[in-house]
Amino acid sequence: MTQNPPELRPDLARARVTDAPRPGQPTIGMVSLGCPKALVDSERILTRLRAEGYAISADYAGAEAVIVNTCGFLDSAKAESLDAIGEALQENGRVIVTGCLGAEPDYIREHHPKILAVTGPQQYEQVLDAVHLAVPPSPDPFIDLLPATGVSLTPRHYSYLKISEGCNHKCKFCIIPDMRGRLASRPAHAVLREAEKLVEAGVRELLVISQDTSAYGLDRKYDLNPWKGGEVRSHVTDLARELGQLGAWVRLHYVYPYPHVRDLIPLMADPASGVLPYLDIPFQHSHPDVLKRMARPAAGSKTLEEIAAWRAICPDITLRSTFIVGYPGETEAEFQHLLDWLDEAQLDRVGCFQYENVAGARSNALPDHVAAEVKQDRWDRFMAKAQAISAAKLEAKVGRVLEVIVDDIDADGIATCRTWADAPEIDGNLFIDEGAEGLSVGDVVKVTVDEAGEYDLWGALA
Repeated sequence: MTQNPPELRPDLARARVTDAPRPGQPTIGMVSLGCPKALVDSERILTRLRAEGYAISADYAGAEAVIVNTCGFLDSAKAESLDAIGEALQENGRVIVTGCLGAEPDYIREHHPKILAVTGPQQYEQVLDAVHLAVPPSPDPFIDLLPATGVSLTPRHYSYLKISEGCNHKCKFCIIPDMRGRLASRPAHAVLREAEKLVEAGVRELLVISQDTSAYGLDRKYDLNPWKGGEVRSHVTDLARELGQLGAWVRLHYVYPYPHVRDLIPLMADPASGVLPYLDIPFQHSHPDVLKRMARPAAGSKTLEEIAAWRAICPDITLRSTFIVGYPGETEAEFQHLLDWLDEAQLDRVGCFQYENVAGARSNALPDHVAAEVKQDRWDRFMAKAQAISAAKLEAKVGRVLEVIVDDIDADGIATCRTWADAPEIDGNLFIDEGAEGLSVGDVVKVTVDEAGEYDLWGALA
């Protein structure tokens, strides 16, 4: 499970979401766990609360109640969510729970009976109702001003842009559709209007997220929406094209390898399009029998042929993916197929999880579960191969001039940046050790790469 950056979590450090509250202003804390989609949910909740006159506390002591936005995708994520709820109860005592694990209120109350309320994912109104009961609002319309972009839990120069909720797939290892429902795409003009406001407020990078980005608009039958005196379809290709015209980097996450994804690649091959040559595609495995046991969409797709076709159109495309090893029934031969596939695919960025049961997932009932020590051995072997591929690919970038975005400049003047090939928090970084004076967070500059590691790069301003 991924979680929000430590400096953005009030349970770990000082969150950068509020100034000192005015006298008598009701104050709420927020702990946000899970994926970027959950982070967007937290931002929406905080934005609504700010609009109603609440201050957002950067620590437990300053909050009259704390909202914990939970993750419930894996048992390990559930355990972390329960720990976070317990800590909030211990440090503050008045806790409202929401998010994916909130879909199991009895489970939560069994462990933490003293919580004030439980709501499920995307139940924004119910969260607000619970806050109103715990800490009544007391707005001052002459003082409580909210920026047009609302409350952001990410640095000002990048922002997640959620284009849909839910998922129509029935992967056996996943319970997200049970918690978040079926695909529900936002109208294209609503997404574009939000993106435009973000860019106007200084956002330099838009990270497009959903449960299945390539299915965007399917539920709306790719309807036409008014935009800039014309019309735009609720379709991922049309949406990406329009987003790229706003003047920010556009990065696509959670894309399934459907045939129409190939239509996105010419956009990525054109530097003027604004759409980064980057695809985050959760392949999960390579062997067709494992994919069928997973009930994965596009299980029969010839993914190596698709990858070759993408690279023929856009040679510089960066491909990131995640995989599961030790899925029930996975044989050594099937795992070796995955290693051989990875050798041929040469993916740029790779994450890997050892399979674990999730309460309510259909995969729990599958036969031939893999022993823990075998899963660990396969994870080690997989990551060793992925690391070697990453190191070789980064070494090939030494001497090249790359465009980067500056994420941070520390007290020693070292700039932490990202190239087009790197998404925040999950991919690598490019560090500028010297000559970063005059740079600011959010700047986009050109850098000559002079050193490479297994996951990161070092360079100097070009």
